[in-house]
Amino acid sequence: MSTTRTASLALAIATASAGVQSAPPAASAPTPAPIPTHTLDSGAVQATVTEAIGGRLLSFALAGQPNFLKVDLAAGDPAARVDADAPNVGWMGHEIWAGPQKQWWTHQDVNPARAAAHAPWPPDPYLSLARYTLAHADAASIAFTGPASPVNGLQLDKRFSLVPGKPNSLQLDVGAVNRRERQVAWDLWFNTRAHGDTRVYVPVASRADVRQQAVEPKPDWVPLTWTLADGLFSIDMPAPEADRRHRNGKMLLQPSSGWMAGFHAGQVLLIQFALQPRAAIHPDQGQVELYNDYPADDLGKGLLEMEVHAPYRQLAPGARMAAAETWTLLPYDGPDTRAAHVAFLRAHARALGLGGIGAGR
Repeated sequence: MSTTRTASLALAIATASAGVQSAPPAASAPTPAPIPTHTLDSGAVQATVTEAIGGRLLSFALAGQPNFLKVDLAAGDPAARVDADAPNVGWMGHEIWAGPQKQWWTHQDVNPARAAAHAPWPPDPYLSLARYTLAHADAASIAFTGPASPVNGLQLDKRFSLVPGKPNSLQLDVGAVNRRERQVAWDLWFNTRAHGDTRVYVPVASRADVRQQAVEPKPDWVPLTWTLADGLFSIDMPAPEADRRHRNGKMLLQPSSGWMAGFHAGQVLLIQFALQPRAAIHPDQGQVELYNDYPADDLGKGLLEMEVHAPYRQLAPGARMAAAETWTLLPYDGPDTRAAHVAFLRAHARALGLGGIGAGR
């Protein structure tokens, strides 16, 4: 069923499940506006979404289990003014960006300073922070429509739906319309935030399909290391007692099949999407991207982003593009090892339609 509520209860649930503890606000601090939330519940999984803060997906979990997503509902004020000068706010959860990142601020005149700097950050605030309009809500689906962005010209619509006959699954559909009077060119970029020690597997056929971005320039951080075997790519995550170095970086991948899977705290999140040829993806991006911040001394502060790019497209005025992901949550009670995870994926490959396992070299 679908329910609607403000964030007081949702905040307690989502914040506790994400391992975030917020200190009480100072006596003089204003009380942030409540975040409206809507819940889809199949009996097997629950998903919570909001039309506030960019029409965001806040939580996804098996019934009775903690939120698989990393979220911080105390990150800011959801009623704060949104304009072209707005900074990023780390609400986390799942949101939609437009790619490529290097062009975020280069096709606009509402923030000339960011345009001149070719700023790669923050994301478009009209996509990720603005309040969307609730367009539809019933027991099976919830839909939002966003404002037209003066930064990139796009207007997004989002629909979150339970999947008939698949009680463990959720469908995410996103559309974008060019609201400018001239052509624009972008992709749709799904960004799913998970806990930093989430172990993710992506089907990749060859080392030539793996690119690695440089570590952020901090003297005490080291680049990510990774493994490609059995047709599956994964980021190495040494146990803190074995390696206490702070690892950070981003991987850009061309998958061999349209899925990836993340293991964390007894749940497996499977994200499935339409596989694209490399030529369809902007060369600055990968169809799948994994950003990992892994501070071994404080894993609660870590972050793993599971990202998917749809094709880079030119849109005439009024033209529309769309993309989708299907999420499935499964229980997992095996060891937290690569061998056990790969065995689990192999055992479920046929039933779930997971191609690419066993094609690595």
